[in-house]
Amino acid sequence: MIIVMILYLFLIGSVLGSFFNVVGIRVPRRESIIRPRSHCSICKRNLTAADLVPIFSYLFLKGKCRKCGTRISPLYPLVEAGTGLLFVASFLVFGWTGEMIVSLVLMSMLAIIFVSDIRYMIIPNKVLLFFAPLFLALRLVWIPLDPWWDALVGAGIGFGLLLMIAVVSRGGMGGGDIKLFAVLGLVLGWQGTLLAFFFSCLFGALIGGVGLLVGKVERRKPIPFGPFIVLGTITAYFFGSILVEWYLSRFIF
Repeated sequence: MIIVMILYLFLIGSVLGSFFNVVGIRVPRRESIIRPRSHCSICKRNLTAADLVPIFSYLFLKGKCRKCGTRISPLYPLVEAGTGLLFVASFLVFGWTGEMIVSLVLMSMLAIIFVSDIRYMIIPNKVLLFFAPLFLALRLVWIPLDPWWDALVGAGIGFGLLLMIAVVSRGGMGGGDIKLFAVLGLVLGWQGTLLAFFFSCLFGALIGGVGLLVGKVERRKPIPFGPFIVLGTITAYFFGSILVEWYLSRFIF
């Protein structure tokens, strides 16, 4: 039964991941997510159902357009597979609880933000404004944190912390990142928000450092921070309490 649920959630997650690709690419360009139909950006051929099977179409077509042979970005199958795996992780970590619903909504938002920030270095206000009321309702009405006001404090700390960094660094933190952390604070509470920020900076430093060494990142050239926020948030949300307990038992007591 568990195997069936894992496969089902992975399937649903990968299908939604395909839709999140569309949202993350079109919303920053102020395009409709419904029309026109998905098509090749070069030859403009409309994609058929066979071209839109999550993950498998990319593999079957060898990452190229069926008509003109233009290479398709690996971002598409990565987001599809990643969303599927995150949906499965939500079930494995939280089981059939209300928190799993919060997790599925959170993973959906993070998938869209990952795409939009990697492609355009933009975290769209429309995406944040869509998800913020959902998280506010979930945390204040359905699945509140303990205490209930922790979500509001987390939002305030997330917004205030990144705003302070942006002011001190004179633009070192984008406005989208600031607003994103305010929304994340609603889900994580103040402790989870601080932990997510720590992991985001850690991943940014490690991956950015490796990128500099291998020549993939140029000095003084801005890189999107959103993907690191996504990784940091996932780490804090799924494993934060475990990591904190391990740290305290190992180094404090």
